[in-house]
This record gives sequence, structure tokens and C-alpha cells, in this order.
Amino acid sequence: MIKQFFSGISAYGNALNLLSKLKLWKYFFVPILISFFTGALFFTAAYFASAPIGRFIAKAWIWEWGAEGFLSVSTFIGGLLVFAVGLILYKHVVMALSAPFMSPVSEKIEAYMTGTAHHNHRKTSFAAQLIRGLRINMRNLLKELLFMIPLLILSFIPVIGIIGTFLIFIMQAYYVGFGNMDYTMERHFGYKESLRFVKKNRGTAMGNGAVFIAMLFIPVLGFIITLPIAVVAATTEMVKLLQKENLINIATNTTVDTLQNK
Repeated sequence: MIKQFFSGISAYGNALNLLSKLKLWKYFFVPILISFFTGALFFTAAYFASAPIGRFIAKAWIWEWGAEGFLSVSTFIGGLLVFAVGLILYKHVVMALSAPFMSPVSEKIEAYMTGTAHHNHRKTSFAAQLIRGLRINMRNLLKELLFMIPLLILSFIPVIGIIGTFLIFIMQAYYVGFGNMDYTMERHFGYKESLRFVKKNRGTAMGNGAVFIAMLFIPVLGFIITLPIAVVAATTEMVKLLQKENLINIATNTTVDTLQNK
């Protein structure tokens, strides 16, 4: 899994070059707008919601001494909570709504890497891709929120909190990498087969998602360039994994339906 993790990270090295070489930037116009405005919305929500949430948390402090200091801490915690939840929502909203625009990008990269433009994939429409994107990301969102709440509480405990924070990062990386990989998987596998495949290659998902999350913290630019670069990186790794497991024959570019039997 560690090898997969670093392979998922290293895939970003050639992503920008491939974006330009295959002239893929035009496919990202709508997803970039979705990403930018969704990000702006969640940052604004975090800014305005931190104070009310802080005041609500501060009610737990019943003493007069230290009340002002506790309010400041509570406001910070409130902002952190909104930001953490907002970041999770942001990722899945953007990836779900971008699915119909990312699938053609993934397909062109696969055609380039396999040397053929003749595909024998599962045929999916714009609507089907959007529905699948919503289904995958809704499932991942619910799981991520379920795990994040106890980990977030754990992260406030001295010393142990470092472990909690690390686990939150890894968990978020896994699910965002999952979403990026699914733009390729949706052509080859059904829903359940995709879940099994990404579980088997969770290291790749974590590596891709780790860089994705780190790039989001680049002011403004992060919300513009992160998704395009991450999708290209995830697709190149997915094609390699499919070829490695003989799920794609390079000569005919067909999917071998053996995953269900593994």
C-alpha cells in the first residue's frame, strides 16, 4: 500500500504536461467554475458561522472568570468545525457535479496511453455519469462524516490529537482519491465492482487525495487548478492498474470482466 501511495503522489509530476499536450483544459471550464464558486461559498459560510457557533459552545462555560477567553477559543473551534465539514462537503459536491465533464477527459487520457481510440467500454450518458457521480460521492460523504466526528473530537486531546488529525487527513485523502479514480472506473466497472477495486488499491487513492487536499490550501489558485491536475494524475494511475491486472488489453482496449470473481 505504501508503494501505491507514493505512486499516486508521483503521478502528479506529469499531469500538467499531459493536460497541455492533449489539449484538455477546455473540458475543465465548467468544473473550474463549479469548484471556485463552491469553495467561495464554503469559506464565506465558515467566516460568518464561526461566531454564532462559538457563542453556542461558550454557553458550556458557566463561570464569569475566563469567560472572554473561552469565547475566543470557542469561536476558533466553531470556525474550525465549519471549515472541516465545509471542506468535506466541497470535495464531494465538486466531484459529483463534475463527473459528466471529467469522464471524457479520463477517456482521452486512456486512449492516449493505450494507443487506441476504439473503445469497448460500458456506454454511459451524461445523465448516467451525473447520477453515478452523485451516488458515489453521497456514499463517500456519509462515510467520511461518520468517521470524522469521533476523530475530530480525538484531535482536541493533547498528544493523542496528533494521531486524530493525521487520521482525518488520511481519511479525507482516501475518499477524494476514490472520487477521482471513479471517473475511469465508471467506464469499466459497475458500482459494486468499483468499490472492490478501489478498496484493493486504497494506497493509490490516498496518494492522489493527499496532494489534492494539500493543493486546495494554495490561495484562490487551489480551487482552480486542483481538480484538473488531480483527475489527470488519477487517470494515468488507473490505466496502469487496469493494464497491470490485465483488465485492459492494449491491442483491443477491452475490459476483462474478472474483477467480480476475485
